Amino acid sequence: MSELLVDFITSLDGYASGEGWPGFWGLEGPEYLAWLGEQPEVTHLMGANTYRLMSGFAAGEVPGGQDEFRPEEEASVDELTQASKVVFSSSLEEPLGWANSTLVRDDAVGAVRAMKSSGSGLLSTIGSLSLSRSLLRAGLVDRFRVVMFPVITGATGAERIYDGYPDVALEMIEHRTFDGRIQLVEYKPRVLEHPPLGTPE
Repeated sequence: MSELLVDFITSLDGYASGEGWPGFWGLEGPEYLAWLGEQPEVTHLMGANTYRLMSGFAAGEVPGGQDEFRPEEEASVDELTQASKVVFSSSLEEPLGWANSTLVRDDAVGAVRAMKSSGSGLLSTIGSLSLSRSLLRAGLVDRFRVVMFPVITGATGAERIYDGYPDVALEMIEHRTFDGRIQLVEYKPRVLEHPPLGTPE
């Protein structure tokens, strides 16, 4: 059976990106980059918006506010291009132009539930805030990982991650600091029907 990881990189105030900021907010360091390079092979799950954005990067479209990709950003996009990707969309058309991408028009929750039960290895979301939220609500997420970068993007932040989420209890299973400034926290999530009535254990 496959395991499903929801994986985010965020500012401290919970934004997935910030207008005018480079990838990783320009704050990635050697420890963090080395850790990224050590991650196991996964099948990435994404929605149409993330696909359009990331496939555009792969085709050479540079984010607004930048003249060119930094080497770290190029390496990240190249790795994504080589990885297996499943894209959930009713608006995109086949064939998808980004290498190693499969289009699924079926309901994402049902499709991922089937992928988990019939497959092996690791499934991981990338971006795709609404997809991640739907999979969490459905109780399909085994691990919820956030890497927080030491910046508050109150004026320029885009894509607030946790808006629309249910209440979720989180059991910490991993934590780590990279380069003395980047914080990883990883949890086993449990969606709550209501706030706990007593003191959490």
